[in-house]
Amino acid sequence: MGIADDDIGKVREATDIVELITRHVALRRVGRRWQGLCPFHDEKSPSFSVNAEEGLYHCFGCKRSGDAITFVQEMEHLEFPEAVTMLADSAGISLNYTTADEGRRRSRHAELAEIVSHAADFYHERLMDMDYAGARPAREYLRQRSYDGTVARQFKLGWSPDDWDALARRLQVSERDLVDSGLGFINKRGRPQDFFRARVMFPIYDERGAAVGFGGRQLPGGQPPKYKNTSGDALIYDKSRVLYGLSWHKAQITKAEEVIICEGYTDVIGFASVGLDRAVATCGTALTEQHIKLLRRFGVQRLVLAFDADAAGQAAAARVYEWEQAHGVDVTVVDFPDGQDPGDLARDDPQRLADAVASPVPLMEFRLGRVFAAADFSTPEHRARTAELAVSMIAEHPSDLVRDQYLLEVADRCRVDHDRLRHRLENPLPIEQPRKRR
Repeated sequence: MGIADDDIGKVREATDIVELITRHVALRRVGRRWQGLCPFHDEKSPSFSVNAEEGLYHCFGCKRSGDAITFVQEMEHLEFPEAVTMLADSAGISLNYTTADEGRRRSRHAELAEIVSHAADFYHERLMDMDYAGARPAREYLRQRSYDGTVARQFKLGWSPDDWDALARRLQVSERDLVDSGLGFINKRGRPQDFFRARVMFPIYDERGAAVGFGGRQLPGGQPPKYKNTSGDALIYDKSRVLYGLSWHKAQITKAEEVIICEGYTDVIGFASVGLDRAVATCGTALTEQHIKLLRRFGVQRLVLAFDADAAGQAAAARVYEWEQAHGVDVTVVDFPDGQDPGDLARDDPQRLADAVASPVPLMEFRLGRVFAAADFSTPEHRARTAELAVSMIAEHPSDLVRDQYLLEVADRCRVDHDRLRHRLENPLPIEQPRKRR
């Protein structure tokens, strides 16, 4: 199931590979070919060659080669069908698919993404229009958070009017489109009604930059919940596969081979405000394996979890260890001061935020650190309970070599024989999160 072969050929023929590559690389003509510095590895002497007649490129340094489609895949970190679609759109070519269902699905996705994009424009206009009094509380709230017009434009922040159908009237789309896009619903009176009302709007884009949904933040004293995301019933919004901020920060993430993963939209903006422009946020859900696979497409080697300190060590840890092995990534955790999130630190103590991100620790080390910080080592009974809890956490890790390293630390801290702890690994107790000592 995919794009018709004939159409793929048309896309290759219609694409000027030299023009395409010069958007990213300065090329100069040398004989019948073009040369420049390779965009895929650092070099000082040009070893990247483009053959316009054959529509191919090749790097004599890193050995990467391919055609226009391959180049887009590499530069934009897209799968083959998405790369073909991007080039087809640029060339004005309508694609046919090997199955009618696939063609209809992709066409519908594009239609709905365009509608969501128009909604993002509308919400942004409402916020930025200084003559529009309805958004005055939102502008004041954002100023209090140190968000100026530059930030609002960079992240296309918006405001959903406190009106039943302001967006529906602006878009003038069918009821089906309004519902399928996640922007509205049909109320009990049978009339279209906006899904978001009286909220600061954070548009969510997929990795290609297509608008797929929103996060809406209530103003203080507004109607709960605090955050409201596009409904999972929307046809183009899948929160388990979308990361807020990835569309803006993918180049920096690829360069650093590292990504900072946060909980909220304002955390991403906070990191960016202090120059840490490689942060993304999960959209109202836990980190998933689909997120990991998506990030690996961008060359990510290390994930830095910047979640709430306690939430980072909850039950999903066992899956994280499995992902480390299955996908070849290192997962580390930032330990923030109690009661502060990245957005707060970005505003109040940006250097402390930068320092915290620069020195994350492995997830297991972080979790055990929490156990030891909350522990009472004054009696054998207390030390034994601490050891039991620590061993239960260590048992979740799939590597016996890693487990043994941490067992040595627990044995030393709790004054327990190392071999006895190894025996405990075979029958660990259920984990109960440690309580902080007062």
